[in-house]
Amino acid sequence: MENVPDSETLRAEVRRRYGSIATGEATLSSSATPSCCGTPAAAAPASCGCGCGADAQARTLGYSEGDLAAAPEGANLGLGCGNPVAIAALRAGETVLDLGAGAGFDAFLAARAVGPSGRVIGVDMTPEMVAKARANAKRSGFTQVEFRLGEIEALPVADGIVDVVISNCVINLCPDKRPVYREAFRVLKPGGRVAVSDVIAREELPDDVKRDLALHSGCLAGATLLAELEAILRDAGFVDIVIRPKSNSAKVIESWDAVASVGAKVFAAEVNARKPGSCGCCCCGAEQDD
Repeated sequence: MENVPDSETLRAEVRRRYGSIATGEATLSSSATPSCCGTPAAAAPASCGCGCGADAQARTLGYSEGDLAAAPEGANLGLGCGNPVAIAALRAGETVLDLGAGAGFDAFLAARAVGPSGRVIGVDMTPEMVAKARANAKRSGFTQVEFRLGEIEALPVADGIVDVVISNCVINLCPDKRPVYREAFRVLKPGGRVAVSDVIAREELPDDVKRDLALHSGCLAGATLLAELEAILRDAGFVDIVIRPKSNSAKVIESWDAVASVGAKVFAAEVNARKPGSCGCCCCGAEQDD
């Protein structure tokens, strides 16, 4: 395939675009087409009454009013394709790792679920996002949450210390998903689990889509085929793999600045899987301490 961006080009574009979003210099929209508030949806004020702000987008993704009220101001940037915390079945005292934590929205909601005896680690490769998330945590007193700068293909996290890995529409941005899931498996405790919201391809995407940097950083061109993702998870060692379309997948994709012909080829998915327990089963070991 000619002129497909290489891995470093893709990674640099994602870092540039999301760095600009973190600083407020840009939005996820790849066009200048205004929404009903006169700005692209991700830039509309959370208080905007027209249904196009970050809070409105979060509601579309499956976040509750309680979730929006619990997160620090500035943590919700209107990004994502689902609510991974809602499918993670988090328990008090667990350690959670958020891959591509952004400004910390899901990490803070996870912290609420695991409580003061739990721990949340957010990893993001964009310095501006990490700085924003750390400021949000400090301002709001989330002492059990920390944010680390790093790439999710090579996590700055020790082996076997995490109960649950979550991620929200980030893994599709990675040129190669295999090291991401291998790393998730490595850092999980025996019996640990993944709960991921991501974009999955219904069919092979056209070459012109794969060459489009904006569609890559916009969470569309990097979508993995369903069968390929299942194989990646199995090869990484995961069991109990369940990948299903989000109930309002079409509405989620339509809410983005997506080319209609591309949006029809992908879906917003919920991905759950588990690392086998220490005895080789899929259920024991999840309560193991760090």
